Amino acid sequence: MIPAELQHSGTHLVADLHGIARALLCDSDAIEALLRQAALAAGATIVYSHFHAFGPGQGVTGVVLLAESHISIHTWPETGFAALDIFMCGGAEPRRALGLIEAGLTPAASTVQELPRGYSVVGP
Repeated sequence: MIPAELQHSGTHLVADLHGIARALLCDSDAIEALLRQAALAAGATIVYSHFHAFGPGQGVTGVVLLAESHISIHTWPETGFAALDIFMCGGAEPRRALGLIEAGLTPAASTVQELPRGYSVVGP
């Protein structure tokens, strides 16, 4: 339990998305567009993005760097799996980004861990 006099700097979501259609996990350009759209929907400021496709029918890895931190993804089309990492601070809303990404990838199941980051004491 975290004492009430502490506040955190940001929220880090770690999500495992399962049961995604193979074709969705191979398209680097579409994944980049989805993550950039998610960042904007969350109220974040995009600084830069870089994505890499490992070849036809293979996975994608990529990151959207944000003024508020980052969104990253790694995909395994052969198993229908994507590992997603969303860390945002300030007024950005990482859950909103996650919702948009889930709507775009339509996983059959997902598990999400929410980690408050950067605790500091509030007050004098």
